Amino acid sequence: MSTSESASERAYAAIREGILNGTHQPGTMLGEAGVAAGLGLSRTPVRAALLRLQDEGWITVYPKRGALVRGLSEKTVRDLADARIILESTGVQRATSEGRAALAERLGKDIELQKQALSERDVHCFIELTIAFHRSFVEAGDNLVTLELNDRLADRQRFLLFSLGDRLLDRCADIIAEHEKLVARLGADDVQGFCGILHSHVADTLGSDLRHMYV
Repeated sequence: MSTSESASERAYAAIREGILNGTHQPGTMLGEAGVAAGLGLSRTPVRAALLRLQDEGWITVYPKRGALVRGLSEKTVRDLADARIILESTGVQRATSEGRAALAERLGKDIELQKQALSERDVHCFIELTIAFHRSFVEAGDNLVTLELNDRLADRQRFLLFSLGDRLLDRCADIIAEHEKLVARLGADDVQGFCGILHSHVADTLGSDLRHMYV
């Protein structure tokens, strides 16, 4: 990798992380010069990084003005919820009874880590634990294609959860309680009950609290 490519990758990773973790909120205008100065880079790699992020749909570049951080449309949020429900429920449905039992045992321990993150009010840790928790349902189906699709959606999920900020902390206890219900249904090998709770859980988490950031 050349020096210019390395600088561009560094700029891309830094700006993208800022968007995903809520540092750069939807509606923020990122100035090319300001971003470059903050990263200690020239404007050329930053320009390349911004164009790449525009191609991925995270920002809109306005020549001579900067780059506007985009939110997600209400339809996109609904579509994301639908996709997650399909991927996660399908994974659990295709797992064996033994696999579901083993997953329930493992995720029960993971929930204790979620409770610890809540007690410490560690939003970043809680979000990463939540994303990994839901990934486990897809992983249970032992299908590399669906797992790849899930991982492609993970950054949008991360973006949405970080956008909630303190509102997410206010809902964490409810999220954990819903996670415990999902694990209980897995442990009982009640696939239909699991799918019903999952549908409500995803709809609630990606529900009205996110309307402030629709575009």
